[in-house]
Amino acid sequence: MGTTRSNGSLYTNIVNRVATVEFGHPASNSFVVELLERLTATLGELSVNDEVSVIVLKSEGDRAFCAGASFDELVEVSTLSEGKIFFSGFAHLLNAMRTCKKLIVGRVQGKAVGGGVGIISACDYVFACEAAAIRLSELTIGIAPLVIAPAVLRKIGLAGLSELSLSPNEWKNAYWAQEKGLFSKVYDKMGEMDKELEIFTEKLASYNQEALQEWKKVLWEGTGHWDTLLTNRAEITGRLAISEETKSALSKFKK
Repeated sequence: MGTTRSNGSLYTNIVNRVATVEFGHPASNSFVVELLERLTATLGELSVNDEVSVIVLKSEGDRAFCAGASFDELVEVSTLSEGKIFFSGFAHLLNAMRTCKKLIVGRVQGKAVGGGVGIISACDYVFACEAAAIRLSELTIGIAPLVIAPAVLRKIGLAGLSELSLSPNEWKNAYWAQEKGLFSKVYDKMGEMDKELEIFTEKLASYNQEALQEWKKVLWEGTGHWDTLLTNRAEITGRLAISEETKSALSKFKK
């Protein structure tokens, strides 16, 4: 059973040098700004925790992995400043994942949309179930996946990003995501995935921690400009979010 807290939930458990971070929100594990800030801070703390070698990032329940940014908060954005702050939440999180000294292994049990796909892209290795379809739906509401694009592009290339983003109503299945390089492993059963995930992370955590950290730097070479890039993209997205066209599109989705 998932959390019922409107500001979401976040739990961390450390066993045998593996830190499991679990986030949740009653709206399909979407992210309100507060939850984004809490997860960003948690990754910063784990990055410098000498008792941790590997981080597993997962979400609550057995259905959606992450529905991206909170729709309820998005529709309340009314100024450029509010828009920049709202979308900067994902910018800060992706940069925290990028600069985290510890390898981050994603566990994706179900569908991911928008920012959820960005989070998966910023993981260093990803285990997924067959149910883990993905979609970038931003264009349908008048914005674009500008903030997460660098992370997605890094994983699936320009052709994959183009195909995914320009068909915003189309779900891509887990095997498409694996073929493009977003998912590392795909399993038909969640139990099997979790068993293999445990074996993989325990083995990874047993390796020389300094070697793991140095190797992560290599995996993320060429992304040092993201601090500025993602913040600038957040400002552009915030401007799009308060446009009349976007407000009109969002109104069609309001309950």
